[in-house]
Amino acid sequence: MNTTPTEPKHEPIRVVIADDQTLFRRAVSALIGREDDMTVIGEASNGLEVLETVGSTEPDVVILDLEMPVMNGARAAKLLRERHPDLKIVMLTVHDENELLTEAVRAGADGYLLKDLEPAELLQMIRGVMADQSPLSPKLVSGLLNQLRVGLDVQKVIVPEPDTAHGLSRRELEIMTLVSKGMSNREIATHLTITEGTVKNHVHNALRKLGMSNRSQAAAYIIRNGLNIRV
Repeated sequence: MNTTPTEPKHEPIRVVIADDQTLFRRAVSALIGREDDMTVIGEASNGLEVLETVGSTEPDVVILDLEMPVMNGARAAKLLRERHPDLKIVMLTVHDENELLTEAVRAGADGYLLKDLEPAELLQMIRGVMADQSPLSPKLVSGLLNQLRVGLDVQKVIVPEPDTAHGLSRRELEIMTLVSKGMSNREIATHLTITEGTVKNHVHNALRKLGMSNRSQAAAYIIRNGLNIRV
């Protein structure tokens, strides 16, 4: 008797949502609840509460509102990163320019998105961050980089040579410049006419050379140190 092998079942992505707006939390929870590959295992209304919730539920991903009472999302992200190094942390905010963004980048959050995103984008983001992608809203990237550019005339930045660009090759500089503009690996591949796998490899090598854990930190570092070049 012939039997057809069944596909191995993967455990659903375990998500915790932290936001002080109950309606928003419940809406996101209901959205995720309709998906087969993810589930909400906890909610929190402030930064201190999310620390306790994550500690007791051990999720794969935590979605953090940037501005919450008791403890803001940036501070919570820092403590979560210290206590749970493998946890995926995604920040949500209603403002495209917020001084807490730079603090969240330093804390090592994995993604940054505006709350006005479409439901399908949020679901895509959750799946993407589990695949080691770092979702970045283009508007948020613009706001973040505007803060980093204070006092810096980017038009006068001298293009660094590879041996003085913190060990990055010319191609790595090109790709990380595009990363700093909020472009995805697929968009970068199309722009440079190379494969998405090649882009991923260059990003991985660049992060290793820079000693960064994710694209968001690297994007901020590239701009802050004037390493962005014309591509």
